[in-house]
Amino acid sequence: MSTGATWGWIGGILGGLLGLAGAVFGTWVSLRNTQGPRERAFMRRAAAVVWLGLLAFAGLLFGLPDPYRWFAWIPYSILLPLGITYGNRRQQAIREAEAREAGGGGAAGS
Repeated sequence: MSTGATWGWIGGILGGLLGLAGAVFGTWVSLRNTQGPRERAFMRRAAAVVWLGLLAFAGLLFGLPDPYRWFAWIPYSILLPLGITYGNRRQQAIREAEAREAGGGGAAGS
């Protein structure tokens, strides 16, 4: 293996590990910043769904032969923004409901 190929492998492995570490950190921060028990439960479920979806997507990219693996981008590029939008709205609704139930009167100051 040439020196350039070796550095390519090293960069690919280190980049993948750095991306995985960022995803784990982002998940941890999202769970840590929840404000109530229902919001925390929702974020746990949402994190599990996202992790499973990303693992399935990666499995399709690595498992399917060309040109079929490129079709995995179609549902990914549709479901990811829809899932983010749904998750953000649902989390905000849960946060507001928990604030009302706690007597806070809403999500003022958030």
